[in-house]
Amino acid sequence: MSIKIKEVKSKKDLKKFAAFPDLLYKDNKYYVPVLHSDVKNMFNRKLNGAYEYCDSIEILAYKDKKIVGRLAGIINYNYNEKVNSKHLRFTCYDVIDDLEVSRAMFDYIGKWGKEKGMEEFNGPLGFSDIDKQGMLIEGFDRIGMSITTYNYPYYVEHMEKLGFVKDVDHVEYLVKVPEVIDERIERVKNALLNKLNFKLIKFNNVKEVYPYIYKAFDVYNEAFYALHGTVWLNKKQIDSTVKQFIPFINLEYVPFIVDYKDDVVGFAILAPSIAKALQKAKGKLLPFGWYPLLKALKKNDLLEMYLVAIKPKYQGYGLNSLLMYDVTKCAIKNNIKYAETGPELEDNYKIRSQWDNYEAEIVRKRRCYLRKI
Repeated sequence: MSIKIKEVKSKKDLKKFAAFPDLLYKDNKYYVPVLHSDVKNMFNRKLNGAYEYCDSIEILAYKDKKIVGRLAGIINYNYNEKVNSKHLRFTCYDVIDDLEVSRAMFDYIGKWGKEKGMEEFNGPLGFSDIDKQGMLIEGFDRIGMSITTYNYPYYVEHMEKLGFVKDVDHVEYLVKVPEVIDERIERVKNALLNKLNFKLIKFNNVKEVYPYIYKAFDVYNEAFYALHGTVWLNKKQIDSTVKQFIPFINLEYVPFIVDYKDDVVGFAILAPSIAKALQKAKGKLLPFGWYPLLKALKKNDLLEMYLVAIKPKYQGYGLNSLLMYDVTKCAIKNNIKYAETGPELEDNYKIRSQWDNYEAEIVRKRRCYLRKI
């Protein structure tokens, strides 16, 4: 039975593209659906600011008139210039357990990329570091996070049989919240903040956050720019990210550190996990998908770490620890039992070492792959 590849050109096709994983993982208890609106916005040339420096193609694979796979290719010209490469990123890779379907999709995307001068596949990677990245290679028996993707183990087999090799790996930690916290840290925290002429601030409402949010993303851009896969986010991307995540944050878990000029030098953004709520919502907010999400934000015993960043010139001063101390105090007060980190680069020992002071274990690993087109 032949495989037919169709490019996503219409809203109807994009709707199918967004919904396919929900069908593929219909009976999988570990899969966490992505809101369909987020997928549609991601590939909206007018809404996604990444299209100022990116190009993309999205495809669906059909067999016997049924959708059996999806894949997107992205050329991030800014990143390619940054690392002097000709990479064709791939993302939104979902497929039935049929190697020939995977082969057909990568062949189609590869031809598109080659015509545009690209030489290597790299991924799974989105437009930027804010997008979901990495293929799950360990931890298939755990529910995912709202900020990551899930995939079946056979995806890894497909990658290897198609000649893909490891580029970089990421690890994700489950961190146990201690029952008590050493209050002596409070004195150390205050002494350090005073020495640096900094202060740690918290917010009472979302309106108070907005004057600091763009300053925070300036810190994010500086702190993350040197890392694998990252590019400088523009204002349009930041606007979209704020709009996407602000509804899901709990301000108790959003400490900022500012200097004497009220400029942000570090921040942390965590939120109650909405993974199980997304499973109940089945990828849609309407008509009733919003209810389990709202409930999860109010009552939960698990946090997800969205972003933690420190201005590069102040890294190594222990500001990460101060942010985590503040979050830990709030977590204990609210009976939070665990927190999960997002993907952390395997060789980013500076970040990974902060969990040495906690009871923490690696619960998932992800891989980004490379292959000549």
